[in-house]
Amino acid sequence: MSMASWGLFRLIGDAMKALKPLRPILLSACLAALAAPAQAAESAITSLAADRLSTAVTVYNDNLALVKERRMLTLPTGPVRLSLREVSAQMQPETALLRAVTGKPITLVEQNFDFDLLTPQKLLDKYVGREVSVIRINPATGAETREKATVLAAGQGTVLRFADRIETGVPGRIAYDSVPPNLRDRPTLSVLFDGAGGNQTLELSYLTGGLSWKADYVAELAADGKSLDLSGWVTLTNASGVSYENAHLQLVAGTVNRVTPRQPMFEAKAVGRALMAAPAAPREEGLMDYHLYTFERPTTLAENQTKQLALLSASNVPAEREYVLAGADYYYQGRYDSLGEKINPAVFLTFQNKGGDLGKPLPAGTVRAYARDSQGAAQFVGEDRIEHTAKHETVRLKLGEAFDITADRAQTNYKRISDRSVETSYRIVIRNAKTESAVIKVQEPLPGDWDITQESLKHSKPSSRIAQWNVLVPAEGSATLEYTARVKW
Repeated sequence: MSMASWGLFRLIGDAMKALKPLRPILLSACLAALAAPAQAAESAITSLAADRLSTAVTVYNDNLALVKERRMLTLPTGPVRLSLREVSAQMQPETALLRAVTGKPITLVEQNFDFDLLTPQKLLDKYVGREVSVIRINPATGAETREKATVLAAGQGTVLRFADRIETGVPGRIAYDSVPPNLRDRPTLSVLFDGAGGNQTLELSYLTGGLSWKADYVAELAADGKSLDLSGWVTLTNASGVSYENAHLQLVAGTVNRVTPRQPMFEAKAVGRALMAAPAAPREEGLMDYHLYTFERPTTLAENQTKQLALLSASNVPAEREYVLAGADYYYQGRYDSLGEKINPAVFLTFQNKGGDLGKPLPAGTVRAYARDSQGAAQFVGEDRIEHTAKHETVRLKLGEAFDITADRAQTNYKRISDRSVETSYRIVIRNAKTESAVIKVQEPLPGDWDITQESLKHSKPSSRIAQWNVLVPAEGSATLEYTARVKW
């Protein structure tokens, strides 16, 4: 043995002698380490739509909804990785809240929203840089062969590297070993928390896009045009990427302030249309400065579907027709000859949102009016949009223009009084080919400071800029309105 080896041997021996008194301490430390409980392993649980006990959906006007669902789960004790499937693809994950309804409270550690959905292209994209199997079939013999290849690119086209060559395109079927863990076939919210063990009911709530509603109304006019029957429908559209079975449905009418509008993650697909038999009208109540409509009967909002539910129904609502012939303020700023011939006045339908089956807030929407012909068939006669209308307010709908009522408008005199003042006169001849008389509201918007110095009929002043004359035109007859206005600006 060399001197160096002998020296190393003695050094090791001396070290062993020095550690001899510490052997009991080291042994105790090792036993204590073995006796200490190991960190609990993370359990993985997947929850499907079948675990839902109940679902509640509150839909707002502006492509926004609040979803609340309860699921019954059997949880282990310790860390749990819970994958909640069948959630909205347009979930706003920062709004998600999971809580225990029964049992001990849960402590959330982290959550992940996986909305990267499984498609052939997405699967190929995830395998860039990884190995796949390319399967070919010999067209002559039908024999199947497999060859390994590495995916080099998949964006603008597929590029594969084989053992002896590189090919573009897909020369056969591609087989994959597995699906990447972050690629889901359905949108999934993954939550990590400490479970208390046993059966528990958990409630998940979140805001989502892809759900919206609007109101549509049908007004059926009586034969004399003095009353109407009004029915309202709620049109719901679900493009959120998931279905909501037997959901407790509520609608909020009004404009809710939001910090920033959220862009949809996916384009809305073509939606199917489902018409429901008319159920009972929803219960309406005030919600701060909005109005909440609650449907007593649960309904299913299928994915990519448009559904209609009855909102209200009112019969024999008193209504009036108005004929309005409106001018323009530029008429009073220059010299003109004719200002229009055979002008058709606009036809408006008005009714009060009060009394009978009305007198409740009407959400914004489109009102379509129908009138029955001599054979009793309903014919479409016009439509207009109403904004959110409180009870006791007037609903005013523009249906179109009157065919049998025409007017000719002409300027008969023009005189400049000063650089900023003129006096001008007009004649309006109104003809009525109907078999009943009609009152035409002639509304003239005048600029600046104005005064009517001469008129054949007395005018009224609905606002500081409008002069209005109610001209009664007899059946199959005519009437003439003449007036002079002095305008200063």
